[in-house]
Amino acid sequence: MIKADGENFLQFQNYFLENNEKILIRMDFSGDYQPAKHKFEKLFAEQYPNKNFGTDIKFDELPENIKLAYTEFYIEYWTNTFEKARDSFGIKYAYYLTPGKEKLHMVWMIDAFREPKTIDGVEYITLGIDVLEEFDAHQKMWTAWESGEEPEGYDTYDNEYGKTYAYYTPLNIDGKTVGVIGTEIEIEEVNNEILKLTLEQSAGMGVILLICVLILLWFINKKYISKLSHLQLNVREYAQKKDPQVVETIEKEADGNKDEIASLAMQVAAMILELENYMKSLVRIAKELSSTKEKVDQMHELAHKDALTGVLNKNSYDKAIRQLDWKIQDGNAEFAIAMIDLNFLKRINDTYGHESGNIAIQRLCRMLQDIFKNSQVFRIGGDEFVIILENEDYFNVDNLVNEFNDKLKKNASDKTLEAWEKISASIGVAVYDEIIDSSASNVFKRADKAMYIRKKEMKAVRI
Repeated sequence: MIKADGENFLQFQNYFLENNEKILIRMDFSGDYQPAKHKFEKLFAEQYPNKNFGTDIKFDELPENIKLAYTEFYIEYWTNTFEKARDSFGIKYAYYLTPGKEKLHMVWMIDAFREPKTIDGVEYITLGIDVLEEFDAHQKMWTAWESGEEPEGYDTYDNEYGKTYAYYTPLNIDGKTVGVIGTEIEIEEVNNEILKLTLEQSAGMGVILLICVLILLWFINKKYISKLSHLQLNVREYAQKKDPQVVETIEKEADGNKDEIASLAMQVAAMILELENYMKSLVRIAKELSSTKEKVDQMHELAHKDALTGVLNKNSYDKAIRQLDWKIQDGNAEFAIAMIDLNFLKRINDTYGHESGNIAIQRLCRMLQDIFKNSQVFRIGGDEFVIILENEDYFNVDNLVNEFNDKLKKNASDKTLEAWEKISASIGVAVYDEIIDSSASNVFKRADKAMYIRKKEMKAVRI
């Protein structure tokens, strides 16, 4: 993709290296680079009506403000591209480097891992980080740069995330090396693959060993039938019962004999013990792997579910929002977002205790699950829930909201309930509009605003 841009990318790189401190990309950049692109196109059209960028007007001919606008759009575009590539290929890091002015220094131009910096209270992505990369620690990286060819092997090093493998590919444009693209994986992922291959090889070796034993026994039995009858019976008994006690019988029968048969019997006994130990080891490893998988599954569930209510948590909500943003970019988004806030939670906690407050939260959650059966329910805060309505619930959103409000009224008038069980909640809904919404976050903000208006109507606004 970079090679396809050719000269445009080289001009961008040269300008970036000299002016990266001027470029400001917000840390919460969602990946939607279209606004930055439209800004550049608007400035260019105003400055050069009826002209085409790249053919009629070159980058070097642009005034400073348009160069800066183009570079900000380009940085957002490539940052989004590298982040998507990182996630799609399942790697840990992806970045583009080019040598700095000082020896053994590399400038990080594009990085799928964002590092923040704060200017006037606003967080921006740190760009153009100049880092000393010692040759001994990054031999493959410098080899890729100096040779212009992909090196064999990886750079390995330890950091705060564990042991890491890094692979580098030179970026060559018009026969000239202009930078290096790096990708990294953590050793834990590699170890999983090594463990898998080790088990496969171990199983293969076990099968081969067993076949060799059977061939050997067949050969000896055929040549020494009279002398090996007892050994044959004992081996058959072990094959049938898998009882290692048969080793004692074989050793006892061979004891005192010094011929080849006795030696062979002793070897068979030792081999049976080795096979027994090997099988026990395989069983133990299988149990450990099964236990590890169960723990990983439990950890995965804990990481994506709320402990109190059992619904999806803030991490799952953030992932769902990213998926909605991808649908918006592809032009096939059709959804609504409902924001729900439990009223008077602090009053319940202060009056009846936090256990009662937890019961109120759980009752509200169950009510949401009962009504919005076909939608994902997320708990994103102490008393805040979000619902993403798609498909059937999306087309029935008004009826579902009315049902929710009616159920709250019925619940409030139920004299059989405790005070903290008579929950009160405010709901606000916003439907995605492709004209006004550039991201799912915009829809959430409108839903949150609608919820707050509803809360004011219910006189449940926090003071």
